[in-house]
Amino acid sequence: MACILLTGGAGYIGSHTFVALAEAGHDVVILDDFSNSDPGVVARMGRVAGREPTVVRGSVLDEALLGRVFAEHRIDGIIHFAALKAVGESVERPLDYFSTNIGGLMTLMRAARAAGVWRLVFSSTATVYGDPGDRAVPETAPRSHTNPYAFTKLTCEQMLEQAAAAEPWCVGVLRYFNPVGAHPSGLIGEDPRGLPNNLMPYVAKVAIGALPELQVFGDDYATPDGTGMRDYVHVVDLARAHVASVEALLDGRAHTLNIGTGRANSVLELVEAYGRAAGRALPYRVVGRRAGDVAITYADPSRARAELGFEATLDLDAMCRDSWRWMRAQASGFRLNDPE
Repeated sequence: MACILLTGGAGYIGSHTFVALAEAGHDVVILDDFSNSDPGVVARMGRVAGREPTVVRGSVLDEALLGRVFAEHRIDGIIHFAALKAVGESVERPLDYFSTNIGGLMTLMRAARAAGVWRLVFSSTATVYGDPGDRAVPETAPRSHTNPYAFTKLTCEQMLEQAAAAEPWCVGVLRYFNPVGAHPSGLIGEDPRGLPNNLMPYVAKVAIGALPELQVFGDDYATPDGTGMRDYVHVVDLARAHVASVEALLDGRAHTLNIGTGRANSVLELVEAYGRAAGRALPYRVVGRRAGDVAITYADPSRARAELGFEATLDLDAMCRDSWRWMRAQASGFRLNDPE
């Protein structure tokens, strides 16, 4: 059993990873400033995991606070989620993204080095591949960036590579494709503020009646139904990948890995699957393509299978069912006895 510091641990992926770590027998300390998460999630995380999380409220940019966290807890490893993550917002506010995402990692690493903690899982993204074309993307694909958010993630990856070459860092870089879904309990899930930037949370809001319809950007791609295809991975699978990653680091096995299913589903396949979960057809309207979108992008996940023994197991129907359960639970104030 290890003690893991989870920065941004009250967020969407962080909350699910807390549950997975607790189920694996690890102790967890969460650091979160709740700038993009609801403090009420803490109690629900405790209900799911069967034990209350230890939470320190504060910013990853506060080096003095981080020093106290390392002094007061015997931290064995770190999983670093705390970051800004909206692509469109990053175009509007690039300096905020540079400060939080790049500066936050630098501050965290300085505090960790002072405490002698050298094992760190970094939450990265498939956007570091830029425009990879219509293919399965391996970890060896060229890296680039098309927006400030991707720039910060790529810069952080390069910082970690440079640091590991000079100091005894043991780093796991996980490049996510498209995390979706929610915990099957219905108690934790994705709750974006304002208009969702990603497909499934937008579809979920259409299904619950908060938005009138989905806009489908193009139906003339060279795909079976004409709509773009992406690799969607269930957040519960993604959380399991983080447990496997940090455990590998504790054994001294550094890695850089894609986390996806290796399959691509189209926009309309996702809409239809969500409609099955919600029990009704969901309204959508086809509009013009968005600049920069490609027809198909999906992960080559073979390295994660070989190095971590990790394989995503939950399919698109499970992703949609669990998301819908979460949406219904939210709408009921988490009072559903049977969220099905």
